[in-house]
Amino acid sequence: MKNVHEIEVKLEGEKWANCLDKAFKKVNKNTKIDGFRKGAAPKEVFIKKMGYEPLYEDAINEAITIGYEQVMKENDLVPVTQPLIDITGISDGSIILKFKIITKPEVKVSSYKDLGVKKDKVKVTKEEIENEIETLRTNLAEVVVKEDGKVENGDTVVIDFDGEVDGKPLDGGKGENYPLEIGSHTFIPGFEEGLIGHKQDEEVTLNLTFPNEYVEHLKNKPVIFKVKIHEIKTKELPEINEDFYKDLGLDNVTTKEEFDKEVEKTIKERKETEIENKFIDDLLNKAIKNVEVELNDEIVDDEVHRMIEDYERRLASQGLKIEDYYRITGTTHEDLHKQIEPEAIKRIKERFLLEYIADTEKIDFTEKEVDAKAEEMATNYGIKKEELINAYGSLEVVKYDMKMHRALEILKENN
Repeated sequence: MKNVHEIEVKLEGEKWANCLDKAFKKVNKNTKIDGFRKGAAPKEVFIKKMGYEPLYEDAINEAITIGYEQVMKENDLVPVTQPLIDITGISDGSIILKFKIITKPEVKVSSYKDLGVKKDKVKVTKEEIENEIETLRTNLAEVVVKEDGKVENGDTVVIDFDGEVDGKPLDGGKGENYPLEIGSHTFIPGFEEGLIGHKQDEEVTLNLTFPNEYVEHLKNKPVIFKVKIHEIKTKELPEINEDFYKDLGLDNVTTKEEFDKEVEKTIKERKETEIENKFIDDLLNKAIKNVEVELNDEIVDDEVHRMIEDYERRLASQGLKIEDYYRITGTTHEDLHKQIEPEAIKRIKERFLLEYIADTEKIDFTEKEVDAKAEEMATNYGIKKEELINAYGSLEVVKYDMKMHRALEILKENN
């Protein structure tokens, strides 16, 4: 492929000697040679006793840094992935490194204008407003104990339960003081429904059957649950009045008509965001069909690994490791890699499309504009500008994001 550049670099003489010398100073610190204190043997003695081989690993790492800098300086290349490096020759006098540099492939875009993608219009119905109001009332509902009432759908019951299959206790089928919302479908079909109509302190026996979609050794099997109802709790919805409006933070609302308008506004804003996101997705999906590019495996792999690392971070925020995911799902790293590949390819094409638009439309920003944007972003994040730049890596990355955002706006404006 035209964007694959294999470049050989030979370091010899003083350059390679310096690499070996730095490696010696590092390795010698932890080396004991007879007749000398640990780390005190001269280099000549070390080499005579140990040879050059113990130095090669650290010397190679040093040589790679020097060699890569030399390749970048001598060749006008902008790599899009980490370089691949082979050691094709090594001795006490020289090292030969072969760098495989992958640059951005040629991208052709037949069209990014007039794609015929329609943006949905926002509509809010009276039914949606009433449903939203009911949701708000439910969120602010007060949970009270039913002293004499019966279990109804939507109530929460506090129960003891004990399951039995084939005359034996059901493994994991026992609980005490368990809070269960009726209608949540937490338990198997028939369990929650079987408690409806019963009262506090009643004992109920439920003769049920595990569904066909259950675990292999239990599916379609009969099961008996003995349930003791300790407590029934229900939600008392607040009245729609000025106190309710104030509890929602709507201090300026005093009438139901005003409240309806506020709810309609909230729904409209939410829908506008959803419609905008869908429009962008539809637009990009249509536009990348016009992108012609041959992607190296390395470019795809690089994107996949970035996505997996991001997923690992999200799992970590939930106290999980990627190994937990593999264990729970019964999959492997290779399975996840293959699963993510299509989305990775899509993201790469979207990025190349926006870069093509930015180049075609000659989008650029001055240093002052980029600096102002960084300041604005830092303020929004509640951090210092220097912290933001460190997180991004450089102001160039901020500038790149600005260009991509503007390219997306142009894509939207031309459709």
